[in-house]
Amino acid sequence: MGLLSDEYKKLEKSIKYKFKNKKYCFNALCHSSYANESFEPVKDNERLEFLGDSVVNLVVGDMLMKHFRDMDEGNLSRIRANLVNEVMLSKLARKICLGDYLNLGKGEEGSGGREKSSILANAFEALVAAIYKDGGFEKAYKMVEYMFSPVIETAGKPENYLDPKSRLQELAQMKYKEPPVYKVISESGPDHDKIFKVEMKIADIRATGKGRSKKAAEQEAARQGLDKIDDE
Repeated sequence: MGLLSDEYKKLEKSIKYKFKNKKYCFNALCHSSYANESFEPVKDNERLEFLGDSVVNLVVGDMLMKHFRDMDEGNLSRIRANLVNEVMLSKLARKICLGDYLNLGKGEEGSGGREKSSILANAFEALVAAIYKDGGFEKAYKMVEYMFSPVIETAGKPENYLDPKSRLQELAQMKYKEPPVYKVISESGPDHDKIFKVEMKIADIRATGKGRSKKAAEQEAARQGLDKIDDE
């Protein structure tokens, strides 16, 4: 069960951190599908993901305040939102080939789970939390700083921190000569805690996003759409 020692070394080299207790790393890489199918008691990475989300937001916020010393809170918040999201976190996860190290159940493995942005983004956050638990905040800070530093500079350009819907609207008019169209395709959960799923369409581009409001779901769909256009 778990990674081989040489596989740990390869991952540790990629993130420039060596775990003292490999169990934290193993836990960070365990998807719930693997934990559910394991014959041995195994914890999934969801609790670490929860913690890692807070650590990443704190570190990126501090980095932005240091880098953009005269920028107001509103723009700092917009930049951070465009950096700490599924699209960016999954890109960083792919940069260190995090999908290669994931422990997945058979079903998730068969459906291409190693390439799913949501799984990669969650695993990245869990990995940050694993470093925090194993080595403390300073070590976690250094890892996040190492991963995010290359994108901090360009993040300060106004066109990069407009909200995703505004950016997509401008790009759509220039490139496709038509606006994006958003449609709510599903709602789930109780009335006080609904999750909305929205589809965005523009030309031959399709993207979906989820959120606790229609607006948040539209922003995520726009963000996913921008990422697809960027890939093209």
